[in-house]
Amino acid sequence: MEHMGFLSLIPPILAIVFAIITKNVIISLFLGSFVGILILSNGMLITATKTMIGEYLFTQLTDSYNAGVLVLLVFIGGFVALMEKSGGAAAFAEKTAKFINTRVKTQLAAWFGGIIVFFSDLGTPLIVGPIFEPIFDKAKVSREKLAWIIDSTASPVAVLVPFIGWGVYAMGLIQKEFESLSINTSDWDAFIHAIPFQFYPILVILMVPLIAFTKLEFSAMSKAEKRVQETGELFWSDSKPMRKPERMKEVQGIKSRPILVWLPILVLLVTLFGILVPLGFPFKKVGGNDFRVALSTGYLFSGLLLILMMSYYKVKKLQEAFEIYISGMQKMMYVALTLVLAWSLGSVVKNMGTANYIIEIMNGTVPVFFVPVLIFIIGACMSFATGSSWGTFAIMMPLAIPMAHHLGAPLYACIGAVLSGGLFGDHCSPISDTTILASTGAGCDHIDHVKTQLPYALVNASAALISYIVAGITGSAVSLVGAIVLMFAIVLILSKLQNNRANELEINENIKA
Repeated sequence: MEHMGFLSLIPPILAIVFAIITKNVIISLFLGSFVGILILSNGMLITATKTMIGEYLFTQLTDSYNAGVLVLLVFIGGFVALMEKSGGAAAFAEKTAKFINTRVKTQLAAWFGGIIVFFSDLGTPLIVGPIFEPIFDKAKVSREKLAWIIDSTASPVAVLVPFIGWGVYAMGLIQKEFESLSINTSDWDAFIHAIPFQFYPILVILMVPLIAFTKLEFSAMSKAEKRVQETGELFWSDSKPMRKPERMKEVQGIKSRPILVWLPILVLLVTLFGILVPLGFPFKKVGGNDFRVALSTGYLFSGLLLILMMSYYKVKKLQEAFEIYISGMQKMMYVALTLVLAWSLGSVVKNMGTANYIIEIMNGTVPVFFVPVLIFIIGACMSFATGSSWGTFAIMMPLAIPMAHHLGAPLYACIGAVLSGGLFGDHCSPISDTTILASTGAGCDHIDHVKTQLPYALVNASAALISYIVAGITGSAVSLVGAIVLMFAIVLILSKLQNNRANELEINENIKA
């Protein structure tokens, strides 16, 4: 296989290192791409700059597939901004809050509320958190538990949904690798097939009702729950609760109605399936371009409907709603630029033969079944250090898919490992935006949230790690069942150990007394 040897590793390594140092994905992807092109241009600076702009950035922007993805992201950005500012999700959560009268119902209601706001991972903490804050306090459930629940229903839910920003972004990365490898599978089909292999986010979401129903607490979260139930204290004496940003106050002050959240989503789904079903979906293969057109149409219709509804219910004036829509579109420029640079870096590492070099090194030295778990570990470490799952996806996907394809590792398990690893690291990272927003939304100390969430995240990651080894051997999505059983078993064992230790301490204290 053709490659440039160790030189081919420099672009992705630079991108990873600078992402860790600068915490800026744009700078890191640009630098990795440019240095790779500089090597390909034999050190000619002017030539490399012209090549970067003309043959990489321009080429990515003029590609019909890429253009379709970028247009779709713009429509999604406008829709999400309207949903966040409409107050519909908050009104929906307030309606459900009236029926909550137990600790179990309190936790499950917050969990369900987080799932309902699937369209915005960053919006979930700021919408759901403030609504359930007083409810959790009244039910004597810790603020740390609330932060964990809304963090477990933000990005973990978003990464599993194919028709919102996360899914579209991931499919954009997948399709480019499939095209270069001549893999005759659509990005939509690949993402759907990879969902059962996204072990970590699935386990995170399922752990919430498991803990709520069984009351199997352990580690720092158990101490936080005991503090609230026994003393009524919301915080530790040295805790510093996060302040609420202006954006949260703005959402809380809106007098809205639940219809502003469920009707636009219904219109989106009806439009999507109304366009795709005549094309044979889900029984026949539908082209990726048809999916993007259907999704763009659905988001356009639902966005326009939401603008009119916000005006009709006097949530916002028509002009204000339209300005919110345009503002949301503009905010997607960061995501669009990230994608373009990720595509460029993918093209650079392809031209340098980076994947070929890695495959040559790994062939015969690393067992094929170990490839998915290796991808999961590397992605998790990178995401934890950078606090960015999207940046991790951008760097890892162009490496993971060719590795899986050429080494014969289960392709969908490897794609799932990229997404799971990126999410796990991001979920644990104290510098991740969603982790910070979860602390803010729950009104708890940020470090307290990180300390209480980390043991639960490690349990899920351990179950996921073992399951990726099984998936690497079998290639079967049935390994998800094993992951769920394993997670339940670990929680049960840790909870029993915690209870035994607590009982021993109580006995010792009684003896001393």
